This record gives sequence, structure tokens and C-alpha cells, in this order.
Amino acid sequence: MLKTLTTDFELELEGDVLVIGGGPAGTWAAWSAASSGARVILVDKGYCGTTGCAAASGNGVWYVPPDPEARETAKASRESLGGFLSDRNWMDRVLNQTYVNVNQLAEWGYPFPTDDDGKPYRRSLQGPEYMRLMRRQIQRAGVKILDNSPALELLVDDDGAVAGATGVNRQTGEKWIVRSQSTIIATGGCAFLSKALGCNVLTGDGYLMAAEAGAEMSGMEFSNAYGISPAFSSVTKTLFYNWATFTYEDGSVIPGASSHRRSVIAQTLLQQPVYAIIDKAAESMRPSMRLAQPNFFLPFDRAGIDPFTQRFPVTLRLEGTVRGTGGIRIVDESCASSVRGLYAAGDAATRELICGGFTGGGSHNAAWAISSGYWSGKSAAEYARSLGEQKTQRLVLGVGEVVLQSGSDRSLATDEVIQAVQAEVFPYEKNYFRTEQGLTESLGKLNHLWQELRSSHVSSDKELIRAREAAAMVATARWMYSSAIERKETRGMHKHQDYPELDANQQHHLISGGLDQVWVKSQPLHSTEKSQSKIGALV
Repeated sequence: MLKTLTTDFELELEGDVLVIGGGPAGTWAAWSAASSGARVILVDKGYCGTTGCAAASGNGVWYVPPDPEARETAKASRESLGGFLSDRNWMDRVLNQTYVNVNQLAEWGYPFPTDDDGKPYRRSLQGPEYMRLMRRQIQRAGVKILDNSPALELLVDDDGAVAGATGVNRQTGEKWIVRSQSTIIATGGCAFLSKALGCNVLTGDGYLMAAEAGAEMSGMEFSNAYGISPAFSSVTKTLFYNWATFTYEDGSVIPGASSHRRSVIAQTLLQQPVYAIIDKAAESMRPSMRLAQPNFFLPFDRAGIDPFTQRFPVTLRLEGTVRGTGGIRIVDESCASSVRGLYAAGDAATRELICGGFTGGGSHNAAWAISSGYWSGKSAAEYARSLGEQKTQRLVLGVGEVVLQSGSDRSLATDEVIQAVQAEVFPYEKNYFRTEQGLTESLGKLNHLWQELRSSHVSSDKELIRAREAAAMVATARWMYSSAIERKETRGMHKHQDYPELDANQQHHLISGGLDQVWVKSQPLHSTEKSQSKIGALV
């Protein structure tokens, strides 16, 4: 629903390209657009360069030199895990662009280490150094940054094309509006405030704003990624658990439990505690492990635990679409969404094209953020140029709906809504091990929460930011579960207890969208054509 904008904005800006989100995808998009000659404005919910999951820790990167055999191995490694939903053409594009851009980081001065043979090792990035460098580069390129300034709604022109956004500064309360010719959503995924490391700002805000403008989602059923973490910590870096032994409380080994078989860990946690010890790492490996991911060891050091020699309790924290593959559907190689003038990059966009239905973890997702950010920035700049004289003549209107406009006197209990949606997406028995009955029951509760959001209002800008986060989480969960109900099989990370086998007839993508009425459609692989609509959850 379009609405006329008020005029009480303390800050009004105009640019060619607006980037929403300041993580790897957002900063690569901003740099790419600015390097293409566009006037670029970037807004970030936090402080660009320090917030989000990439900035919080070490990141593996899907960086493979252009050797045919190595590239073939890299592509084949995830196809089966992802349920054969990935696209090799997109894999090639990402591998090529990531290789170029990571080498660009080296030219900018990123301090890549060298291996034992003295060759540069470029398959990992330390988040703090990486994002500090990216902030510096976009500033040098002339990008204007608005820190601590979450976007609240998108703007569209009278033809329905996206034309900027509005928001508020969290620290000053200053309301802002950016009118732009094109907009890139790079807000990351949704981890439902699970306390997973670096995910406190990742609440699906970009999904909600995009959907209000008419954008579609893809692969939302593949959004139930859980990361292993110590029970006393938020650190969900899972690489080193490849060298772990998982045990019951009495010290006996849990059969089949491993980092790659987290379902066994989840099943056990439903009944009793699970412990781990990283005892399979050779003594010679341990110093380099500490250097590679120092924050992995910080919680253990604080607790006085040596994880190589002492057992410690572990849990699984939901990382949702941050480590899953679902997100905004992109329609072509430009990373455009299904709405004109709107592009998507990084975890905000679907990663099915390179990961299928299995988690992209750190490495594939990091490569996707670099590549999709670069492509979306370049494309958004080209689109802005194509508008020509139209750019100064467009009337823009806001499309934000939930809690931004309500005729109700009912005050929203935001924290209760957040706790209620978490109660439907956190439990393993509901989200990890899915059943038709469980999904249907959860969806009914989520639909009720959506109605509650629709009929409530908030009284302050501070509450408004939190309420929009709550609305985005509820919307994300409804697309997730509506898509999961339609996929009546087990494929990738979507584990359906009622349909435990992979069904060759369901080797397709599921597209979803809608707000009050959620819909789900199937889409053939590597095609932009969709089949006849199937109605999902209705309100």
C-alpha cells in the first residue's frame, strides 16, 4: 500500500545508488557502484565495518585458482549435499569474480599470510581487518556512509520502481530520507536474535522491505541452519569441530555424531546434554588453529577450559538464513530482484545458485557476498544512468506497512512477539526435524502474530526499530514454513520426517512472497518461468 511521505525529515539526501547494509556485500556493492561513476550512499544499522557476522570473526573464502581440475572439484563438492539445485554457470561466475576480487584485496594491502612454501594463502579473511579495509576503500571511492541508521521502508515511484528509502538514526533519533535511482538490499540474513556470533543485527529487515515493494523470495525452506557452539558462548564457528569427539555426559562417545552430522547432535540434545573435546587435532596443529580463529578460543580461555584436553558442553544455535541459503530471489546475472530498481546481494539474496539447498557455511557465502556485491553495484549504477532525465522528475511514495501505519489504538508488546516467534523457530523438534503437523501448527501461530503486528502501533522511534525487526522475523518465519510445507521431501538441509526421501520430481526451486497472504510457487531449475501458483499460508 502506497502512502504519501511526511516532510519531517531532518536529513534529506539524493544519490544514484543507495546501498542498505554495510557488511561485505554492501561494501563491495558500494565500491563497485562508485567505481562505475555513481554517487553512492550507504546506510548501516550499526557502524559500517564492525557489525554483522563477517566483521566478528575469521571467514573462509571459496577462493580457487583457475585450474580446471581444482575448479571441477570445488563445484562437485556441494552438488549432492545441496540436492542438485545449484547452477554450474553461476558457480563459475562466482569462482571467477571471487578470485579477481580477493586478489584486489591483496593489492589494497590486506595482510594475507603465506603458507609453508612462501606462497600467499588467500582462502580466509580476518573479519576485523577485512571490514576495516572495506570501509576505508569505500570512503576513498567517495561513498557517503550513514552509520547507526537503519532503513525502515523503501520508496517507489508511480511506476512501482524502487527509488530510495527512509529510516532513522538510532543514536540521535534523526529521521532521514534518501532518494536514489536504484537501491541494493545487502542487509544480511535472519538469525532470529539467537545470540549467534555477530548476528544481533541480522533480523531479516531487508526481506520485509523488499517484500513490501513486491519482491519475491527463493529457497526459504532451506533456512534452518544451526551452528555448534559451547553452551556458555555465542561463538558458532564450526570448522574446528571437524576434529572433535562428541560424547554423552558420562564420557561415552555418541555414535555418528560429528560436525557434518549435526542431526545426531540435535536428536541427542532433545534428551540430554552433549559434550565435545577437540582431541583429534594434532599437537602441531593447535598453535595455527589459535592464530586462524582467535575468537573461537576466547570463551574457553575465559572459562579456564582447554578444549583440546577437556570436555565442554555444546549446543546448537539457530543461524537461520545467515548460514542457510534462502533469500530474495534474483532474476538475472545483474543480481536484480523481481522489482525494477531493486537489487539484492550477500546473505539477503538467495544462495541456491551456488549452494543448492545446503548451507554455504562461511566460504561459499563469503564468496557470494563478494561477487554478488560487486555485480549488484555495477548493475545498479548502470540502471541509474539509464534513467537519464527521469531521475529528477520522479514522485516517490513509501511502501512500508507493518507497524508503520495502523489505525489501531492497541500498543504492540514487541518483546512478547519476538519471544513468540523464537518459540516456533528455535526448537529442533519444530524446525530441524520438520513434520506436516508441526509446520502447520507453527504457521498458525505465526499467522496470528502477523495479525497482531498488523493491528498494533508503537509510540516512539526506538520502539519502531524493534517492532520492524519483530515484523521481519515473523515474515521470514512464515515464508520459511510455508515453503517447507510445499516441499514434501527431504532435500539439502530441509529434513521432513513425514517424507524422509529425496523425490526426483521435486528437483525445482520454491519461490515465495506476500505479506497478509503468503504464497508459494515452484520454478524449474535455471529458469525464470514459474509454474501455476500454489496457495500457502493465508491470513
